Amino acid sequence: MAQLVSPTMLFFSLIGGIIPAVLWLWFWLREDDKHPEPEALIVVTFICGVLSIVPTYFAEEAVTKTVTNPTLVLAVWALIEEVMKFAAAYIGGLRTRFYDEPIDAIIYLVTAALGFAAAENFLFIVNSQDVISSVLTGSMRFVGASLLHTLASAFIGSLMALAFNRERFTKLIAIIFGILTSTILHTSFNVFIIKNDGGNISVVFIALWLSIIFLILFFEKLRVEDIYNKPNIIN
Repeated sequence: MAQLVSPTMLFFSLIGGIIPAVLWLWFWLREDDKHPEPEALIVVTFICGVLSIVPTYFAEEAVTKTVTNPTLVLAVWALIEEVMKFAAAYIGGLRTRFYDEPIDAIIYLVTAALGFAAAENFLFIVNSQDVISSVLTGSMRFVGASLLHTLASAFIGSLMALAFNRERFTKLIAIIFGILTSTILHTSFNVFIIKNDGGNISVVFIALWLSIIFLILFFEKLRVEDIYNKPNIIN
């Protein structure tokens, strides 16, 4: 019989899983202070990201049972997660009339990604052996998987922002290219974490942080330019 999770472990799993994601979300929403998105839509998008862990789990289980190559499994898992996060962002905010400027694509995709990361972190941490390992694991997940999910989805959002004023075909190509490129990034990160030593992992983390800094600068550029666009065409 599976061991029941104690209230203490459940509490620390929530702290380690949810709080870091909420702090990240707070940071990104502060960057969008010029034309903030409706709070209700942000909450809905975050919840969609959380709930997307369910179909992701079953899809990845199916892949595990049918694909034998470990690297290919990681690649397909990454693709599934990027597609699910995009779907969560689309259902939550991208399909609404409030998606009306380039920067919104990044906001909704990051929000969905952080919801997904929160659920993933919670499930990961709740399996820890004790409170201390739960907190330590939560710290590692905060600087690792959460950062990766944010960066991968934000990259898709950045391409959508660049293509915001373009025709429908170009926008769709931007989405597809973004998902595929993010899948490669996601897979590469997972392969390094699993197969390489601490030194190489440190290099990967540094690369992720540098990418986040670049993303913040790009985000600021979009915010300052304050470009308005034609109606969204992926609706």
